[in-house]
Amino acid sequence: MRALGAVAWAWLLLLLQVAGASHVVYENLLELEAAAAAADAVPPSIVDPQLRAGYHFQPPKNWINDPNAPLYYKGWYHFFYQYNPKGAVWGNIVWAHSVSRDLINWMALEPAIEPSIPSDQYGCWSGSATILPDGTPVIMYTGVNRPDVNYQVQNVAYPRNRSDPLLREWVKPGYNPVIVPEGGINATQFRDPTTAWRAGGRWRLLIGGVAGGGTRGAAYVYRSRDFRRWARVRRPLHSAPTGMWECPDFYPVGADGRRAGLETSALAGPRVKHVLKNSLDLRRYDYYTVGTYDRRAERYVPDDPAGDERRLRYDYGNFYASKTFYDPAKRRRILWGWANESDTTADDVAKGWAGIQAIPRTVWLDPSGKQLLQWPIEEVEALRGKSATLKDRVIKPGQHLEVTGLQTAQADVEVSFEVPSLAGAEPLDPALANDAERLCGARGAPVEGGVGPFGLWVLASADRQERTAVFFRVFRAAAGSDGKPVVLMCTDPTKSSLNPNLYKPTFAGFVDTDISNGKISLRSLIDRSVVESFGAGGKTCILSRVYPSLAIGKNARLYAFNNGKVDVKVSRLTAWEMRKPLMNGA
Repeated sequence: MRALGAVAWAWLLLLLQVAGASHVVYENLLELEAAAAAADAVPPSIVDPQLRAGYHFQPPKNWINDPNAPLYYKGWYHFFYQYNPKGAVWGNIVWAHSVSRDLINWMALEPAIEPSIPSDQYGCWSGSATILPDGTPVIMYTGVNRPDVNYQVQNVAYPRNRSDPLLREWVKPGYNPVIVPEGGINATQFRDPTTAWRAGGRWRLLIGGVAGGGTRGAAYVYRSRDFRRWARVRRPLHSAPTGMWECPDFYPVGADGRRAGLETSALAGPRVKHVLKNSLDLRRYDYYTVGTYDRRAERYVPDDPAGDERRLRYDYGNFYASKTFYDPAKRRRILWGWANESDTTADDVAKGWAGIQAIPRTVWLDPSGKQLLQWPIEEVEALRGKSATLKDRVIKPGQHLEVTGLQTAQADVEVSFEVPSLAGAEPLDPALANDAERLCGARGAPVEGGVGPFGLWVLASADRQERTAVFFRVFRAAAGSDGKPVVLMCTDPTKSSLNPNLYKPTFAGFVDTDISNGKISLRSLIDRSVVESFGAGGKTCILSRVYPSLAIGKNARLYAFNNGKVDVKVSRLTAWEMRKPLMNGA
């Protein structure tokens, strides 16, 4: 019998953290909290509970999906997310609410928004938060008010008590809904309002939808002077023939290549670009373009005329319904994204949980202006513990080396590779030159190449029957191109588990980097059933969900490997064990 419940333990830990308790005291209490949590562990299931993420955001049980309305208020980070309090499948969605001082250790509060008024009685779906000029946060979210057709409208909610830094209670004004689908808009595909921005005395926000008879994704612009009465601009901010756009996001980035973020209402100008991100309902991935916003015309034009066809992605893996927010405390823009499970629904029900959030990422514009760069927030490094380092180790063709001296089921790995010569790079098949995922499927980790594949085997068993490969492969420049070698980054989980009843897709993206000097870097955040990787300093990112049956806990191994025909040098590799943060969830 325990003296304190899980919630009481979590509050005690959080208060000690805020009060500045010593690191030793804090860690000891974390160990006690972990022991207490073990007593409340989910029932045994066909999926080993050791595969539950250790340091990625995840409530103790049930289903989660889209990140909603992250914000910073009075010294606290607030994270709202879609949550089913009744089970591990989608449904019964409310806005769960957790708070943090550092974006890593989290404490759950009561749900912020639940169905309670006619305009959301059948669903409280995704939305965003905006900080008004007087400092008041306001949430705009999609409500469903007709069960038969999923008729979608937009509602607002305000804090009951602005002086409460934890924003524990929210109220919905009687004038909801504030935006309804009029003027020929498809009411069943009209959702997910963005954070609003203000210019010329008027607020603006976007709502995702469809146009062109349902074939074109559209970001509809609405304007208001008081955040209560909204009017739609005649034309969408932007549209493209992609199918429905949901979870849009629109924000400014500095054009000077610096990491500093910009507040969402930052004025457009020559030193500012804008990013438009949309989640493709049909394809289930996020893509973005970088371009120019014309406030007077309320139009956005991508810098790359083919950007909506090329579809740059935040993440080329399991990453969806993402949302950014501006962090005024550290002057940065932070990206959240949801990763679903890749096992079966029956597995999710048996284990009692489904879904995680990716590690929050700082996002900024590459100096080239062509794409965004992403990197895990610096706070995650506070979880690093015991480490091991390798330096100047050469891996011969067909060989591998093991990183020993620490447990790697829950780890952070940074590695720099160097290839002495690119002369042996294989030619790129023209039929696959624009399809990284198919290329990875055809030329996976076991397939010998010229330069590569080389990279990491993570969550590997001692006999390497199970292993997830995160790797690069270099191809000769195609005729008529700019002459740069083509770099493919791939996560190949096809051998990640002996369990046959899993979805194990390869994920891949091209890396727009100059590898003429033979150097390239990789970072992988390994978290039991999560492999979240960042290539070339965050130019290409891939998150994958894997479920080993052998490489679990102390039985997980980490290797660097080379399956190409030329030597590859590990200039430096450092791996850290990662501690478990406070994660009391929903």
